[in-house]
Amino acid sequence: MNKYWVMIIIAAFFEVFWVIGLKYADSLLEWIGTAIAIVVTFYVLIVAGRTLPVGTVYAVFVGLGTAGTVIAELVLFGEPLKVEKILLIILLLVGVIGLKLVTNEGTQKGDEA
Repeated sequence: MNKYWVMIIIAAFFEVFWVIGLKYADSLLEWIGTAIAIVVTFYVLIVAGRTLPVGTVYAVFVGLGTAGTVIAELVLFGEPLKVEKILLIILLLVGVIGLKLVTNEGTQKGDEA
């Protein structure tokens, strides 16, 4: 796994924070944290998207962010735990991992021979 895939994981991690912030933020400090998470997410996503295939980057980013957000709601906000939900998250993650495995690492623009 190269540094750009790690960047996608970092972007998805921050996505969880800003998505939760959009729903639950109710103070200026929380809104500032939400805004910072948005900026970090999209900066890192744009940098990784310059090297990796953008369709795969977006699919992996959204899949990981979705799974992370659902898990965070289960753990932090007492969302009811349903077996169906867990199975669907696992299916989503299998698809994300599959996309990563079948995608070429990509090259920097200008590096093509």
